[in-house]
Amino acid sequence: MGEPEQRGQFSIGEVLAQLRPEFPDISPSKIRFLEEKGLIEPARSRSGYRRFSAADIERLRDILTMQRDSYLPLRVIRERLAPGTPAARAADGGPGPAPADMSRRQLMEAAGIGEAELTELEDYGLIRRVGRQYGPEALAVARTVAALHQYGVQARHLRAVRAAADREANLIEQVVAPQLRQRGAGARDAASRTAWQVADLTRRLHATLVESALAEAGLAAAAGPAPTSSYEPGAGISGRATDPAGPSAGGLRSASGRLRVYLGKGRGWP
Repeated sequence: MGEPEQRGQFSIGEVLAQLRPEFPDISPSKIRFLEEKGLIEPARSRSGYRRFSAADIERLRDILTMQRDSYLPLRVIRERLAPGTPAARAADGGPGPAPADMSRRQLMEAAGIGEAELTELEDYGLIRRVGRQYGPEALAVARTVAALHQYGVQARHLRAVRAAADREANLIEQVVAPQLRQRGAGARDAASRTAWQVADLTRRLHATLVESALAEAGLAAAAGPAPTSSYEPGAGISGRATDPAGPSAGGLRSASGRLRVYLGKGRGWP
C-alpha cells in the first residue's frame, strides 16, 4: 500500500456517506471549497483523487459543527483549529473543555474570550449559568458574539435579540401548555416534540422576515459564494449549513409558502 493510501483511506464519496446523516447539505463542492480555503488538506492518490484520513473527517465534522451551531466565519474557525488551541487539542484527542458543565475558565478558553467579555455577556443576559457551571448553550452564545465583534456588534446591541428569544419561548410554552396538562405517560415527550417543531418554524420565519427587511433596505443577497451561516432561507427547508461554493439565496420566498412546504414534509426538529 502506497503513502497516499496510508494517509487517507476514504474517498470523497465515503466521506459524504459518513457526514450526511449529521450534515445533510454537505456536498463535494463544499469540501473542495474548504480545501481551497486551507481548512483541510486531504492526501492525493497517484491518480490525483482526494483521499481522506479519519482525522480529516473529524476535522471536517468540527468545521461543519462550528458553522452550523456557532455561526462562525471560516477565518475564526481556522484560528480556533490552529495547532495548540483548545479546539485543536480537543480535535486531536487531547484535553479540551467538556461540552457541558464547564467552569468559567473552561468557557473562556473554549470561546476565546476574556473575563471582561464574559462578564459583559452575563450582565446583558446573553449567558446564564446554572450554579457555578456553564452549559453548551453558553459556549455557543459566546462564540457567536465573538464572531459578531468583527462587525462592530457588541453585547449591549444584542439585548433586543435576548428579549425576542424570551418572547418566542413564552409563545411556544403557551402553544404546548394544553399538551403539558394531559396526564398521559407520553404527554411531556409529545409537548417537547411540538415545542421544537414550533421553534424551528419560528426560527425560519424570523430568518425570512430579516431577509425581507434587508431586501427592502436595498441589501438583498448578492450573487457569489454564500456566507458561512447556519441556514439560508432561500435554500429550502433543511435549515442546515448551505454550500458556500454554491449560489446564494438571491431572492426572497414568502414565509407562508416555505412553512407550507415544511408542514407538508412533516419533519420535526433536526
